[in-house]
Amino acid sequence: MSKLPGKTETIENVESPAFDPSAATEQVRAVVDQGLEQSKQALSKLSSDAETTQRAFESTFETATTTGNEVSLKMIAALRANTEAGFTHLEALVAVKSLSEFIELQTAFLREQVEKSAEQAKGFQVVMMRASEDMSKPIKDAFEKALKERRAA
Repeated sequence: MSKLPGKTETIENVESPAFDPSAATEQVRAVVDQGLEQSKQALSKLSSDAETTQRAFESTFETATTTGNEVSLKMIAALRANTEAGFTHLEALVAVKSLSEFIELQTAFLREQVEKSAEQAKGFQVVMMRASEDMSKPIKDAFEKALKERRAA
């Protein structure tokens, strides 16, 4: 029997709702198992995305290294060609007999150097454009793949 505060009557045979501790334990276990499974799936997805990103960065780094080497070799070739042209021009200037011949040689040399410089700049531009496309492609592909997966989910 129990007494209610402020009341003088006694309440007998009152039933409280049945509480089954084993059912509550099973419900908690089910919620925990579900959360654990979702966590495993999220970790798996995160791991997969990290691997994809790592491969994209590795590919980009390899492309950057290859392109850097290619640009360096082009630069060395251009410098060598320009240096050889300069020495050849100096040899020709040493043999000059008149001022008009000097001006003619100098004008022709400068014209050739400007044309060579324009060709070399075009060559560098082609290499750099291709490099920027090649370097951005793996990251762009990984981003697009991730975006498609997010839209599908």
